[in-house]
Amino acid sequence: MKFDTPATTNPIDQLKVVGRSTDRIDGPMKTTGTAPYAYERHDAVSNPAYGYVLGSAIAKGRITAIDLGDAKAAPGVLAIVTAGNAGTLGKGDYNTAKLLGGPEIDHYHQAIAVVVAETFEQARAAAQLIRVDYARAEGAFDLAAAKDSAPVSKPMFGSPSETAVGDFDGAFAAAPVKLDETYTTPDQGHAMMEPHASIAAWDGDRLTVWTSNQMIDWGVGDVAKTLGIPKEKVRLISPFIGGGFGGKLFVRADAVLAALGARAAGRPVKVTLPRPLMFNNTTHRPATIQRIRIGADRDGRITAIGHESWSGDLPGGSPEVAVFQTRLLYAGANRMTAMRLAVLDLPEGNAMRAPGEAPGMMALEIAIDEMAEKLGLDPVEFRIRNDTQVDPEKPERPFSQRHLVECLRTGAERFGWSKRNPKPGQTRDGRWLVGMGVAAAFRNNLLVKSAARVRLDARGDVTVETDMTDIGTGSYTIIAQTAAEMMGVALDKVVVRLGDSSFPVSSGSGGQFGAVSSTSGVYAACVKLREAVAQKLGFNSAEAVFADGQVRAGNRSAPLAQAAGEGELVGEDTIEFGDVTETHQQSTFGAHFVEAAVDAATGEIRVRRMFSVCAAGRILNPKSARSQVIGAMTMGVGAALMEHLAVDKRHGFFVNHDLAAYEVPVHADIPHQDMIFLDETDPYSSPMKAKGVAELGICGVAAAVANAVHNATGVRVRDYPITLDKLLDRLPEVA
Repeated sequence: MKFDTPATTNPIDQLKVVGRSTDRIDGPMKTTGTAPYAYERHDAVSNPAYGYVLGSAIAKGRITAIDLGDAKAAPGVLAIVTAGNAGTLGKGDYNTAKLLGGPEIDHYHQAIAVVVAETFEQARAAAQLIRVDYARAEGAFDLAAAKDSAPVSKPMFGSPSETAVGDFDGAFAAAPVKLDETYTTPDQGHAMMEPHASIAAWDGDRLTVWTSNQMIDWGVGDVAKTLGIPKEKVRLISPFIGGGFGGKLFVRADAVLAALGARAAGRPVKVTLPRPLMFNNTTHRPATIQRIRIGADRDGRITAIGHESWSGDLPGGSPEVAVFQTRLLYAGANRMTAMRLAVLDLPEGNAMRAPGEAPGMMALEIAIDEMAEKLGLDPVEFRIRNDTQVDPEKPERPFSQRHLVECLRTGAERFGWSKRNPKPGQTRDGRWLVGMGVAAAFRNNLLVKSAARVRLDARGDVTVETDMTDIGTGSYTIIAQTAAEMMGVALDKVVVRLGDSSFPVSSGSGGQFGAVSSTSGVYAACVKLREAVAQKLGFNSAEAVFADGQVRAGNRSAPLAQAAGEGELVGEDTIEFGDVTETHQQSTFGAHFVEAAVDAATGEIRVRRMFSVCAAGRILNPKSARSQVIGAMTMGVGAALMEHLAVDKRHGFFVNHDLAAYEVPVHADIPHQDMIFLDETDPYSSPMKAKGVAELGICGVAAAVANAVHNATGVRVRDYPITLDKLLDRLPEVA
């Protein structure tokens, strides 16, 4: 199905199942411990061996010698695989460094060996007996030191690294009110609960990997390319994933080393990455340095806006696209953006929830607040005054839907923004300084080709098969809702099977494109199945109505199950997105409001309450979508106040590489959160008229916290995270 014109009325608009708050259909399995995660596939393989990954002890250099003798002689050891005996390996399309290093070392904790043994403990013990000699080379580990020599980055996602509209330099110089500030965001880690884990088994020359991975087809391709075998010889299975946040978009060392270990040992092998290797061996959100310049007239209209960002990655890597939202979020005739990429020898930087917009808005939305303060304008009013209904870089291209102003106004009213004291540091509650902050939320709506297969059996049950994944986001449920709506059956008549590369290739889970793309693929497959049912029952498919397990047209009706006869009917199709993505800019919008309190003596920060308003097209399942945004808001607080992978700039690794030292928010950190969705549909988006929400919820949150801290204390912190040491010497005098 080619989606190249705006959606008109279709069966989804009935909203009998879609759009209703629905419990997660996978919830009972997860709460009872029966959901089969990758490392626990006892049903799939018997008598697995265990692999333990040894990571490099240096960040840059080479292995000069490796002694496996003691490790091979250790109890229970079945095989040891290194780059020296693994055979010729390729490099996948989606990883920057090799997944098995040696003799050259690209980054700290790059995998250099996997020890396979009868038990996990034996494999771990034997790995400690491997003796490795290194020749350490000098590396670059400091973004600030590399900043001035960093070149312009390569284009990303089809967008240029630099943009220019009008005369930014001239307009900025002439502006009566100016802002020119620099902001920094630190390296951050995904820290999902389930580690990267895989079980691999060979059947002749065919490989099956049960793994925790968000993008099945990408993973199949990269495993095949790395091992040098045909793609059709690889099967990936990943029906349940215990969190990903972008860290599992790509197969990592666990999958490849499980496959190599299984081949060497001649039996299935299971490998999980210990928590330190999750931080240093896989991917992370890279640090940024961002310079933002804004010029405005005295009425508060932006006349010039410029945003430059620096980030770092391994050779051949990609930038953090922190300027993307600035190209679209606010009006202004004279504009410029630029991204520069330094070569750093730290572990690979790559996608983490809302790559680009999350760190970019951590800076931009503070800058907008600072500009409002210079102008003497309320921060909400300043944002509203600079709204635009067209792409500021391409004014001929309107937004398909843009309700940012409504999000801001609705949020301000619901949150009680009118009670905010515009003068910082003036509101007290005992020893606490109290303030309110706001930030816009923005994330582009991405659409990705997605396929599905839908089966109807003689019982009237509908089975959906697609390699789409569920990373805790509710994919099973919204896909079931889509099929139930389209085929006119109750939700309990739908079975959803996900995360298997033998199923049609979906969009996968990532980039906020999973929900709308995968359900649109199911929609397309259901259209095919509806046509087959109508033909089998002798109905005109254009007139047939599917409801309550029946098919009706005119004065005739027949049970849906009758169409399957004694066998089954199958519909399969792919949704492909055409010109609508070019003619209209598709984005999601929101507004975040935060009340924070800061201890006047210690600088301790407490988020007291949060409220968000989001506009993201039709909400397919309000219950799980709300949870997605609440979780994202929580993650945004972590980015604002806690999260920071501390770099050892001498040796090139992240020091706080476990959950004891890498701090994330817990329930006690956020006593009250709430959010609402605006009633919006977007026919330009898809047949579902929906858009993504998962990443929108984090975009802007950290800045809203920072702005609330400033309103509470008068202290402006531009270097995340906002820790008490950055406040203490600047707090107002304690009365």
